[in-house]
Amino acid sequence: MQRAVSVVARLGFRLQAFPPALCRPLSCAQEVLRRTPLYDFHLAHGGKMVAFAGWSLPVQYRDSHTDSHLHTRQHCSLFDVSHMLQTKILGSDRVKLMESLVVGDIAELRPNQGTLSLFTNEAGGILDDLIVTNTSEGHLYVVSNAGCWEKDLALMQDKVRELQNQGRDVGLEVLDNALLALQGPTAAQVLQAGVADDLRKLPFMTSAVMEVFGVSGCRVTRCGYTGEDGVEISVPVAGAVHLATAILKNPEVKLAGLAARDSLRLEAGLCLYGNDIDEHTTPVEGSLSWTLGKRRRAAMDFPGAKVIVPQLKGRVQRRRVGLMCEGAPMRAHSPILNMEGTKIGTVTSGCPSPSLKKNVAMGYVPCEYSRPGTMLLVELPSGPCF
Repeated sequence: MQRAVSVVARLGFRLQAFPPALCRPLSCAQEVLRRTPLYDFHLAHGGKMVAFAGWSLPVQYRDSHTDSHLHTRQHCSLFDVSHMLQTKILGSDRVKLMESLVVGDIAELRPNQGTLSLFTNEAGGILDDLIVTNTSEGHLYVVSNAGCWEKDLALMQDKVRELQNQGRDVGLEVLDNALLALQGPTAAQVLQAGVADDLRKLPFMTSAVMEVFGVSGCRVTRCGYTGEDGVEISVPVAGAVHLATAILKNPEVKLAGLAARDSLRLEAGLCLYGNDIDEHTTPVEGSLSWTLGKRRRAAMDFPGAKVIVPQLKGRVQRRRVGLMCEGAPMRAHSPILNMEGTKIGTVTSGCPSPSLKKNVAMGYVPCEYSRPGTMLLVELPSGPCF
């Protein structure tokens, strides 16, 4: 069965994500799963737990997925993202270390300013996406994906050892903090009641260490993964449940899980690592050229620069685009066809959009088909689609 779709955008936004193949019901999981400091808190609040990237996490709570999604868009929701890898890069050569691994301009970051960046390989492929913050405490604070935990940590540790062997002053520390994400249009209003700092002075992609609802030593970063305003709070483990409980007392706030997080990110056009970008996708193909620092482009001193920089001048065969259709939803791996019925690409992520009440997806098509408004076809399964 074929369904007509239209390209709605050339996508290029910030991203943080995990492969859905790593998420499954706990009854199917044989390995011992890691638990966040909020595991018992989730169970007490009706969280339906699933295995995700080696962790036991809530996929949803008592509310339906749609209700949770819409509540985040209209009010705000609290997500537990403690499974993500949090690290500190230390030493006077910390910027040199990070810039040897990522495409962004880390040296230009002001104190407490952060940026989305990408680990890349020498072939130009994306190894993972991450957020790097230049803290005023004299270290880089890095948050990367749980699905790439071991790979990312090994990559950074190997580079630390390499530079240390050259006499460079670098070090790495894995943070044991929990990580909470408060997301939605009223998130700042909710959090303001628990902090002395004026959150109006905390713009997007900046952070500050502060006391939050009586928990000291929290790093609050204005960022998120839903397309809404919001913050991510790195909190010492001992205060995680207290902080979550205090935030949840506000009637504006409801708990949300992985299901809402995924549909929110797809509505916002945000990539899912392992589906929408991977080691065989370059930043230009993934519509993520904006992550490449201007100075870094000119110097061509990041991994894969010899492949990636020429693509900025138009020498790229395919691009990631957003798609929209009515009727049956588009799903990952569905073939994308031109109007003559020839396969030209593949859907990488897709789901019904609770906010738009249409089906949204993203995928890769040749550049000549990437203009917004282009009509295409997607081949859907003839049977039920789950």
